[in-house]
Amino acid sequence: MRVAALYDIHGNLPALEAVLQEIRQANVDQIVVGGDVVPGPMPRETPKRLLDLDFPTQFIHGNGELAILAQMAGARTGSVTYWGTTSGARPPESIVEIYRWTAAELQAEFEPVLARWSKTLQLEIDGLGQVLFCHSTPRSETEVFTQLTAEDRLLPLFEPVQVSMVVCGHTHMRFDRMIGRTRVVNAGSVGMPFGEPGAYWLLLGPDVQLRQTLYDFTEAAERIRQTHYPEAQEFAAHNVLLPPSEEKMLAAFNAT
Repeated sequence: MRVAALYDIHGNLPALEAVLQEIRQANVDQIVVGGDVVPGPMPRETPKRLLDLDFPTQFIHGNGELAILAQMAGARTGSVTYWGTTSGARPPESIVEIYRWTAAELQAEFEPVLARWSKTLQLEIDGLGQVLFCHSTPRSETEVFTQLTAEDRLLPLFEPVQVSMVVCGHTHMRFDRMIGRTRVVNAGSVGMPFGEPGAYWLLLGPDVQLRQTLYDFTEAAERIRQTHYPEAQEFAAHNVLLPPSEEKMLAAFNAT
């Protein structure tokens, strides 16, 4: 069995379309979508494209989906109880605006769909054994760690799961490292990478391939600018055309 793992698409439909084209050429048996399909500039079109695929696709939620669900619930109750942040605190108002806009775009149509997604998924993959898919860590979709995070801090999170491999995302930077006896692979981000422009994903079975798909960044940026996304210009400039460097983001993540 060959599995494509797609994480952190963030409504970047042009990037997803390019990856799906490569997947069809790679004899993939199924796709695992590892969370944070939304928010992003094309929040209706992106999950719809995944849900309409004609081969097996399984989903787990990220903090993005849970934050949007919380906005939908909050519109009914008057209180938002989840913000998708590591601390649990309300994010800056610019992020809140994006959450509200995304929730309004998705409306009731996608709420039951997102609510059905699971926290983790475990598959037996030829050549790799038991593989656990989670958004960030097996216990949390908001915890932050990178290839530089000390192993002794991470051992209590990964050793108890007793699988050969854990696949994660959340920090938008791919890596492949050992944590004790567990191989932990970050898929990177399809739609909001840090580092060189491109759409990053994994092809699993019988080995691990860290894939980078190139696409027409200029055309994609223009499509994004034409949306009503609250930060369309910034997304096109800083997530498609010229993403932040990996060095800069590693410094930021590991300073917290």
